[in-house]
Amino acid sequence: MRMCTLVLLILAGGVGFVRAQDNPASVATPETAGSAPDQANAPAGDANAKDSMKDKAKRLADEAQKEVNKIAAKVDEDARAKTAAAGILQPIYSVAESLAFPAFHWLAFALMAAGVVSYALQLVLGKLVVLMRMGFSFKEIASDAVGLAISVVGLVLTTQAAAENSTFTQHPAAVISAAVAGLVVGIILYSWGQSQELDAAAGRTHAAVVAKKK
Repeated sequence: MRMCTLVLLILAGGVGFVRAQDNPASVATPETAGSAPDQANAPAGDANAKDSMKDKAKRLADEAQKEVNKIAAKVDEDARAKTAAAGILQPIYSVAESLAFPAFHWLAFALMAAGVVSYALQLVLGKLVVLMRMGFSFKEIASDAVGLAISVVGLVLTTQAAAENSTFTQHPAAVISAAVAGLVVGIILYSWGQSQELDAAAGRTHAAVVAKKK
């Protein structure tokens, strides 16, 4: 009887050992035991690193801003800088004073409005047409965007100057006629610019085809 019991215990231990060998995931190893905490701590470490980088970038930006402000303050107090600024602005003031009459502001308003219309159409319709022809240029987009920004700023400054120095803005007929003239000129300039962009796109496509054949 004791012999049978001993045999059964040995068999049970052997079966348990075999099952443990067949399922190694159930056996905790130092690597698996330590991997879970490491994986849990990894996202926290990445978040801390990102926060520290953001803080460092913000600190550097603040320091750079302070340095720029110091340099600007020194330049503002420099007599030579004041003389140079006056030399740049004085001719502009003289021309502005001599041209402070409604006709000039009408012409300036019309030109700035033409620029806004032309560049806005170039950025929207013109680029869409070129894209449909399988041609695209980021340089042209950047150039048109800069032109549109300059035209918008010029239109705002022209309107402000006209309101302060002449009676142009007080006459609705003058404002409407200048806006209509700018619209017509802007559409004409847009058509010219679009034809040039289509020609340039066709030239780029032809050059690419020739390059592939070579």
